[in-house]
Amino acid sequence: MTAAAFDIARQLVLDRFPRARAAWLGGSVAHGTATATSDLDITVLLAGSSAPYRESLRHADWPVELFVQTEESIEYFRATERAARRPATARLIGRAHILLDVDGSGAQLREDCARELSAGPELLSDTELRGQRYGITDLLDDLVGSEDENERLAIAVALWQAAAHLLLTANRHWSGGGKWLHRELADFDQVGGTAFGRALMDGVRTAALGEIGPMVEVVTEVLDQVGGRLFEGFRADGPV
Repeated sequence: MTAAAFDIARQLVLDRFPRARAAWLGGSVAHGTATATSDLDITVLLAGSSAPYRESLRHADWPVELFVQTEESIEYFRATERAARRPATARLIGRAHILLDVDGSGAQLREDCARELSAGPELLSDTELRGQRYGITDLLDDLVGSEDENERLAIAVALWQAAAHLLLTANRHWSGGGKWLHRELADFDQVGGTAFGRALMDGVRTAALGEIGPMVEVVTEVLDQVGGRLFEGFRADGPV
């Protein structure tokens, strides 16, 4: 992260939120992985009722994403995202640089979020695991049976997402969406010495060329780690 980006983000907080309790700069800029289109991801902690809200703007030639929160809203989003095993708020705070900390809440919340990220998500329940196995099995059957090249590619992309999410969450590793799913899978492979991320992406590439074998093979390997394919005997009860 450049000092200029930090200073710009901090001054924006001081100008727009003079009563802020704390603020953090997270995201790609804070991690040192920014690209030409990266924005400043700024989370602001307020005491008042004007939060929570999210706002997109431009400031000093930077695109900015503001996440304006209260302590209560932070806890709400953390709990919701923890249940989904996609800790967006915890990432934005737990892996951030502190821009402002008036009362110690900036350091405390960053420590709490970092601890949450380090602990990983809860184990999948049997119901969750069976549901994911069934859904991926169904997608695999669709891929094998499809005779339309565009349809096969769409299914392969869905399989990449579903298989990656299952692999991560079944191993108590955080998941995500879009680039964060790719990044979490890369981290999982690096820690475990595996290559599922590359194999799944290669499966999508070869499916685009008309060859589904590699995708079927790697997704089957993922399923075999958690009990294999599931169709016959699956049951999902509806809400009471």
